Amino acid sequence: MKEAEKDEGNVEYKLILLRDDQKTIEHLATQMRYRLNEGGGEAFYEIGVSDDGDPVGLDDKELELSLNVLEKAAKLVGAKCRLLRVGTGRLGKIAEVHIRVSREGNLPIFLEIPLLGNVDAGKSSLVGVLSTGELDNGRGLAMSKVARYVHEVKTGRTSSISTHPIGFSEDGYIVNHILTSPLDESQVFLKSSKIINIIDLGGHEKYLRTTLKGIMGRTPDYALLIIGANAGVIGTTKEHLGIAIALKIPIAVVITKIDMVDSERIEYVLNDVFKLLKMPGVDKIPLVVRGIDDISVAVKTIQSGRVTPVFLISNKTGEGLSLLKVFLNLLPPRMRWEEKLDKPFMMYVDDKFNVKGVGVVVSGVVLQGSIGIDDYIQIGPFDDGSSRLVKIKSIHLHRIPVQRAFPGQDVCLALSNIEYDEVLKGMCILDKSEVLKPVRVFEAKVTVLHHPTTIWRGYNAVIHIHTIRQAAELVESSREPLRTGVTAYVKFSFKYRPVYIRVGDWFVFREGRTRGIGLVTATIG
Repeated sequence: MKEAEKDEGNVEYKLILLRDDQKTIEHLATQMRYRLNEGGGEAFYEIGVSDDGDPVGLDDKELELSLNVLEKAAKLVGAKCRLLRVGTGRLGKIAEVHIRVSREGNLPIFLEIPLLGNVDAGKSSLVGVLSTGELDNGRGLAMSKVARYVHEVKTGRTSSISTHPIGFSEDGYIVNHILTSPLDESQVFLKSSKIINIIDLGGHEKYLRTTLKGIMGRTPDYALLIIGANAGVIGTTKEHLGIAIALKIPIAVVITKIDMVDSERIEYVLNDVFKLLKMPGVDKIPLVVRGIDDISVAVKTIQSGRVTPVFLISNKTGEGLSLLKVFLNLLPPRMRWEEKLDKPFMMYVDDKFNVKGVGVVVSGVVLQGSIGIDDYIQIGPFDDGSSRLVKIKSIHLHRIPVQRAFPGQDVCLALSNIEYDEVLKGMCILDKSEVLKPVRVFEAKVTVLHHPTTIWRGYNAVIHIHTIRQAAELVESSREPLRTGVTAYVKFSFKYRPVYIRVGDWFVFREGRTRGIGLVTATIG
């Protein structure tokens, strides 16, 4: 018995669909359009299941007719059906169908997924295998194909932030694998109906500031925690998990390198992962994915934050990779970007470039609103707290020129009326109708995740908010001293320059071994 059907969400139960007259199909199409909107362009239909969740089942002919009617309704709304699985109900068969909006006339569905985990866990190798479709040779071949710098290839360790789009076709196949150049972002964008932006981050502790920038500078739908079967739960694994939990990012665990160890070692690592996920404060329900049935459960429950899928894979032999690919293809978007379309435009500068013949180009994720070519927007604050109007000369999305940028898109904007040296990472680009208020002091509710001793007024830490990374001083606290696990209301003062932040922004602060998380409750100029 399943749960009863919910009015909200992207899952619809249908006991039987035998009438294929125009009125019935139009009614079904209207309902399907709602489910697709709820799922950000994707929905799941359970055929042979009653509204109260009873898996009644259908005979072969009834099931075939019902699937044909569903296909007609999907065609009417510009979507495509894909039969995921056929199971057994009380009186016959039940079918689960995945429906996705067609690419024709639509932008791809976008998801942002950072890879977390300790150094040498196999994060970059996984990115290389997913991107190119070619297995690793056990000596860093896959990693070398996606590394950004020579020293990363030499050391086998990622020290930077790199984003790699994995594109899926309407039929669920990875588009990258059929391209002449699998890493060609523009071709992936043009040929995909869904794109998973995999954000590869450094796992070594000394690159934590880069890792935090990769998480805070974007708004991830989910995160993959990568754990090597040979090493297990070590190093920054717990710290990265703690950050994802604190930021309320649903996670899936991927245990790599299973080709290097025996079955006893795999069970040992699985037990460690289970203990980690069931710890107080984490409180997750692990689900080891061994087939399509487990994937079906995982993709429908992961958004709740309670269920954590666990995959066992090998980048060398390919074992388990097919299940992970299906999972990524079926993952529904978590962020409701369409709700932010009507708000004033805002994004933070994640990176900047001086492009010959173009001038200053900035990149970042559009957090709300939309912007078009030749529009005027403001950027700031500068050191004196001021902001400036600049003109959008061009917009690129995955290296493709577009006329407008929309919420959730990672875009590049070419700007006029500003010099390269004037732009700083962490600056805000805001609609010209808004007040870009410079903030030098802010109040927040914070929780200390870890600190070896005690924290007093005068304490200095690095604050990470969006793409902002700046040292700040603790000037007031409702409790003193602050220790691990303590929650308090505090006031921080930025040490070097003003920034633009808003009430409700989440942030992470760090210093040495200290880690904490907070929520902005008030801003002071």
